[in-house]
Amino acid sequence: MFTTYQILFAFGLTLFAGLSTGLGGVIALKAKQTNTTFLAVSLGFSAGVMIYVSFMEIMPKGMEALAITHSETYANLFGVISFFGGIIIAALIDYLIPEGENPHEHLDEVSELSEDFKKDIDTKINKQGLYRVGLMSTIIIALHNFPEGIATFVAALSDPQLGVSIAIAIALHNIPEGAVAYIPIFYATGDKKKALMFSFLTGLAEPIGALLAFLLLMPFLNDTVMGIIFCAIAGIMVFISIDELLPTAHEYGQHHHIIYGFVGGMLMIALSLVFI
Repeated sequence: MFTTYQILFAFGLTLFAGLSTGLGGVIALKAKQTNTTFLAVSLGFSAGVMIYVSFMEIMPKGMEALAITHSETYANLFGVISFFGGIIIAALIDYLIPEGENPHEHLDEVSELSEDFKKDIDTKINKQGLYRVGLMSTIIIALHNFPEGIATFVAALSDPQLGVSIAIAIALHNIPEGAVAYIPIFYATGDKKKALMFSFLTGLAEPIGALLAFLLLMPFLNDTVMGIIFCAIAGIMVFISIDELLPTAHEYGQHHHIIYGFVGGMLMIALSLVFI
């Protein structure tokens, strides 16, 4: 059904999106303090990309695939059910994360630590507790990234252009998450290599998700399954944008900066879909 090149290309995009968490770790390593305005604009930008591509590309493609084998009424019904099913899946993942352990909630701590980069951390930080924060952040971010890997892989198989768009959006989303994993581990251990390893590990869940999609879903991929997956992916991405990206962005930047980033993200992805 798919050529070796198409499969490898889809894996490559998923790997790119996943390992962008490592870039977040590298940025945290180089930065003496967190640029919260840049972080807020970037998160708004990523939310704009995700929401635009969900409603303008992913949902229509899902509906189109469902319409091949179902009447218009049933195609629309299955599409809507799948969309809100994706939201429910994302909400359940978020619900299962213990309160206070959501990786985005640790950005406050990351910012404070970064500003104290040159201070005496031995007397001010509980290293054992901080190491636990880093470890939990790594696990939790990986859980968040797993369905994103499936989304990128399946989308890239069906439409390489759409796969590139989703991969870029997810990569932008993953960069600050890599910093969240890096900084607590670095301050707890003083080991830059170990902290970088943790930031990269958080992103490996995405190619693992792609591999499972390849092994488990490939034999069953048809128009109906692809349509359901696409609509569910749209729901997941919209939920992530509204529940995580935009609220976190508002914690670290002015409202208008976030809106500019949000609109800029939509404009960038709209132009890329037209010209690429």
